[in-house]
Amino acid sequence: MQKDWINELVDLCLTAGISGREEMIRQKIINMLPKDMPYKVDNVGNLIVEIGSGKEFVALMAHMDEIGLLITGIKQDGTLTFKKIGGFDDRLLLGSHLQIITQNGSLDGVIGAIPPHLGGNQPIDNLTIDIGAKSKEEAIKMGVKVLDYAVFKKHVSVLNGKYISVRSLDDRFGCLSLVKVLHKVKNENLDKKVFFVWTVQEEIGLKGAKAFLSCHKVDICYAIDSFACCSQLTGDVAPGNGPVLRMADNSAIGSYSLMMEILQKAERNHIPIQVGVTGGGTDSSVAVDSNARMVPISLAVKYLHSNAEYISLDDFEKLVELLTVLLIEKS
Repeated sequence: MQKDWINELVDLCLTAGISGREEMIRQKIINMLPKDMPYKVDNVGNLIVEIGSGKEFVALMAHMDEIGLLITGIKQDGTLTFKKIGGFDDRLLLGSHLQIITQNGSLDGVIGAIPPHLGGNQPIDNLTIDIGAKSKEEAIKMGVKVLDYAVFKKHVSVLNGKYISVRSLDDRFGCLSLVKVLHKVKNENLDKKVFFVWTVQEEIGLKGAKAFLSCHKVDICYAIDSFACCSQLTGDVAPGNGPVLRMADNSAIGSYSLMMEILQKAERNHIPIQVGVTGGGTDSSVAVDSNARMVPISLAVKYLHSNAEYISLDDFEKLVELLTVLLIEKS
């Protein structure tokens, strides 16, 4: 089931960019904007497009950053020490293949695991990245510096013609959905001012969203982000059943009245939709502190924050359709 946007999504996913180092993914998104569309990059790195006019101010947000590793030092044996950026299971580190991003390009690296022949049970806090250097001097000559970063190497799988699995779908599908919606509504006579915001540093505390909302009045906020499924907490929510209204998580509870409006518009337009509760947090939660109504509009993601993140292809198309309806259709 080849869809014309899959290659765009894969390109975004394969572009590295941890929290605080979103410059490459931001440029990719800028290149995908409608021709001659005005945009700005604010002081912290958020990418912002404003369209429409009216008394109501609506923000759609998707975060550009992904989980990964920040290089903190180079040991005398040539291996690299690191700090985790974002929340993920330490078990992902053992035996992982990495892409290290330096000022001069990228390098391959691995995090090895002690084989069972030698005892196994390697302490996680003693792990280092092996780039094939035999000394600190050799690693430096290879171009590695403190504050370079690493991401897990990414492999793309299309499963049963219905699902796509690749690291950093969180939140590159959200980034692409905003691009697609912007192309659909750019020539519409919108009765509201709409901000399309691609945010930075979501994975380490919603920093970009906080910066944006400190400078912009918003009445309604939709964060387009992942819904971690599938567990006892999240019930029947699953990929393939439509976009998800992420009504409660660890950071905030969405607006019940706004949820009802969204459900009514989805029903009128025959868009399947799910409602659920999960853990974690989204950029939308910051909007509550700014006196805005908010509902995070998500896709169900299996294996979130792992190397096998996985969404439904059809759900993505329904997400774009739903967001377009929310901006165009009158209440």
